[in-house]
Amino acid sequence: MLLQYSLELLGTGFFAISGALAANEKSKPDWFGVTFIGFITSIGGGSIRDILIGSYPLAWVHDINLMYSIFAGIVLASLFYKRLLRLRRNLFVFETLGIAMFTIIGTEKAINFGLNPLIAAIMGMFSAVMGGVLRDVLTNEIPALFRKEIYATACLAGAFLYLTLDHFACERTINMLISVILIFAIRIISVRWNLSLPKFRSDIEVSS
Repeated sequence: MLLQYSLELLGTGFFAISGALAANEKSKPDWFGVTFIGFITSIGGGSIRDILIGSYPLAWVHDINLMYSIFAGIVLASLFYKRLLRLRRNLFVFETLGIAMFTIIGTEKAINFGLNPLIAAIMGMFSAVMGGVLRDVLTNEIPALFRKEIYATACLAGAFLYLTLDHFACERTINMLISVILIFAIRIISVRWNLSLPKFRSDIEVSS
């Protein structure tokens, strides 16, 4: 549990860094603006999940350490801004780990609330990706969810694997590790080789 909690705090901080970098690149806002975007990026997905499943108080309201992680990430983004931009590829790796971890944590929390496994998997996916969606909308970007790269699908695959292994009584730590690795692997491979799901419609209609 201590390792999981530590990874959750670390992932929260990395999401805050991601939000701060994205905000500054787009509009050069002041400290409040950057902090707000970093905050939304970090806690947006988890907050939406908790509201939908009726979990109160929200995680960041209940645990002040999440706020400390967010503030630390934003300060680090300011102090090492140029260096972090050059290390974007490394940050992507850590963000992917954060997405994977948040997916499984969100799925587990939803299933513990007695939700249907399908709904639990969707809640896990929401936990991981909705903060990034809100960040992209606020910075006037097309959310990664709607780009061709495999993103939310990787989260759903990991969530379903976690639920399947849990159904067969797989030990929790091993289950989490395997499911996180699956999400991480799908995401990395899809970006590395530019893989994507089939388009909804491949035909192009030309108006006369």
